Amino acid sequence: MARKKKLEVLPKLESLIVSVVKALILLGGSGTIEEINEKVYEIENLPEEVLKIPHSEDSSRSEVDYTLAWARTYLKLFGLLENSARKVWALAKSDININEINGEEIVRSVRKQSSKPKTDKKPQGETKDLSVEEEVEEQIEWKEKLIQTILSISPSAFEKLAQRLLRESGFVEVEVTGRSGDEGIDGKGIVRMSGLLSFHVIFQCKRYKGSIVPSQIRDFRGAMQGRADKGIFITTGNFTRDARKEATRDGAPPIDLIDGEILCEKLKEFSLGVKTKIVEEVEIDETFFDKF
Repeated sequence: MARKKKLEVLPKLESLIVSVVKALILLGGSGTIEEINEKVYEIENLPEEVLKIPHSEDSSRSEVDYTLAWARTYLKLFGLLENSARKVWALAKSDININEINGEEIVRSVRKQSSKPKTDKKPQGETKDLSVEEEVEEQIEWKEKLIQTILSISPSAFEKLAQRLLRESGFVEVEVTGRSGDEGIDGKGIVRMSGLLSFHVIFQCKRYKGSIVPSQIRDFRGAMQGRADKGIFITTGNFTRDARKEATRDGAPPIDLIDGEILCEKLKEFSLGVKTKIVEEVEIDETFFDKF
């Protein structure tokens, strides 16, 4: 379908704001971005073709996930949500009545609080949603830039990056074994739990802008049969809803999924190609001088 027609079937920001609150209530009051998004997909009854619509031509993020990032931020600025350093989002209070949540009212209120007059000779009274824009765009921009950088490196370099990431995460004996005819297995390693239990893990890396589908998960699982306890599928793209279900299907060896969003966060966590700058803010404590 054409881009214009695709946008017509996308859920509105106001609707997603309400659905995010509903999702968190169903999740017990808190959840990761992945858990919240999955629950919202169910609440909104979004078909796969809508979830695959990219935010932009060069983006690995879907338009729905992009709008959900805005929804979470609006709710946070409105005082209904809070998030931790570990990327867990939670309801700010436990007695939220979903029937009293009005997405349009939340958007109007936050925009009113955040708006500042423009100074670039625009018509008088025109305003810009500065703080909301900065909060969301800052998070999205660096991740998009990081993904584009990773997409520009060679497949073998991406495999080595995955190897380094797993080592930083506590894996040992991590080897890159990717080669033609190895049925998609790019490497292997061992993860130790509490210094007592150990699991053999194999991983597959996909530098990808699109979505990983269930057949790719099944192919990977077939390749890992009898060779490892667990599998890890790492991609710069994302996974379809059915692919995620296939990865955790009952009775089948489990496969952990690392999509572009999680990949960026983990690289930031371990400062692998991502530097976080702390800006010094100086404040004057006027009460200090009252003592003299």
